[in-house]
Amino acid sequence: MAGWPLPALAASGGRAGSLLHGFASLAVSSADEVRLAPGFAAKPLFAWGDPISDGPQARADASDSAAEQMQQAGMHHDGMHFFPFSENGQPSSTHGLLCINHEYTDDGLLHVGGMADWSAEKVAKSKAATGGSVIEVQRGKDGWQVVRPSKWARRISADTPCRLSGPARAHPAMPTTTGAAT
Repeated sequence: MAGWPLPALAASGGRAGSLLHGFASLAVSSADEVRLAPGFAAKPLFAWGDPISDGPQARADASDSAAEQMQQAGMHHDGMHFFPFSENGQPSSTHGLLCINHEYTDDGLLHVGGMADWSAEKVAKSKAATGGSVIEVQRGKDGWQVVRPSKWARRISADTPCRLSGPARAHPAMPTTTGAAT
């Protein structure tokens, strides 16, 4: 299969399909929908506005504040990584931290009035809806669930303080708001 163009590999019913034993292939589609092979199911785990721990759920009218958004899932997840907890000295496949990035905002949905009457509060809320979330997840008899409350859950945004260390710490290209090299 090495060297095959990916679209050709995806469209081929024979060789590509035979690589995944017991998995029915799906026809190529440009539809904007979740499509699954027979026998598989999908459900949302962590959607925009869901609380990261025991914070508030987003309001349907978008009237929640920047501070409330910082306790909720940000917008437009496009990358994630699972960090397993250790159980009996082994990495767990059913319990750990899921780190998710929030790539950008859709300000028409995020704010009351969308882009109209742009304000400092709208800027703050947009900044709060980007960045990343760390959530605790665990798989049980009903599938994967977000553990709430969780002492590990947190949001990271453009306003989250961070400490620089190592050789870059005092480099002129890495200024801090205080001007300090720490």
